[in-house]
Amino acid sequence: MKLYTINAENWKLDGGATFGVVPKTIWNSMYPADELNYVNIKNRCLLIETEDRLILIDTGLGRKQSEKFYQYKFIFGDDSLAKGFTEKGFSFDQVTDVILTHLHDDHVGGAVYRDADGSFKLTFPNATHWVSRRQWEWALNPNMREAGAYFNENFLPIEAAGQLKFVVEEGEYIPGITFRLFHGHTDGQMIPIIDHNGKKLVYMADLIMGVAHLHIPFVPSFDIQPLISLKEKELFLNEAVEKNYYLYFEHDFYNEICTLSQTPKGIRHKEILTLNDL
Repeated sequence: MKLYTINAENWKLDGGATFGVVPKTIWNSMYPADELNYVNIKNRCLLIETEDRLILIDTGLGRKQSEKFYQYKFIFGDDSLAKGFTEKGFSFDQVTDVILTHLHDDHVGGAVYRDADGSFKLTFPNATHWVSRRQWEWALNPNMREAGAYFNENFLPIEAAGQLKFVVEEGEYIPGITFRLFHGHTDGQMIPIIDHNGKKLVYMADLIMGVAHLHIPFVPSFDIQPLISLKEKELFLNEAVEKNYYLYFEHDFYNEICTLSQTPKGIRHKEILTLNDL
């Protein structure tokens, strides 16, 4: 198994929303905001090459919405899925599996593109797309708080193409990759755990956004059930320390991977690493 980082894009989020009820005077020293109170965010996808499969976890924002829509995302730099695949020597057609942690636009938007004639096509036409059934049903009937993050054109074309596979319960659906389910950020968020070189690498998605969010109370305001998020985070971090997990952050602009240790102030990062260190 070989692992590759694919940076789908860099963008910005409101710092207050990103850190929830935690005051800026506390989080800003760990994760600095700009003059508009926005913080840098990365959509760091993961490409997994095995003997017979090429697996992508999450797909970034994509580019099929209106120009006005992307103005509010504050995308910067020239990173993209296409650039990442080209640099790593792969094509979209080679992808056999796309794991969608959940269906918010910054995780699934790149799975579908708008053709020149305005029709929607799959970016990865030969891939099975994995998503939890709970998240799928949630996305089809979103609550008012989350509705702005779900766009049918991001995921219904996958179902129409017959390339959607549902995950109902936790388990190892792809050899070497176990799917876990969490429900605080959104219902049925799927977190992959990858067995690699004797280590367990956890693709964190929005379970924990980055190193600064390791502090238990640091829960983003867009988590739909923050008290469940708190409990899930606490339980997961204890498990991660006990089992020596490596956390791979999708959204942390500054840190790709970290290990953990128990300290008098709680669980904190131990080492900051990249895929090259594994």
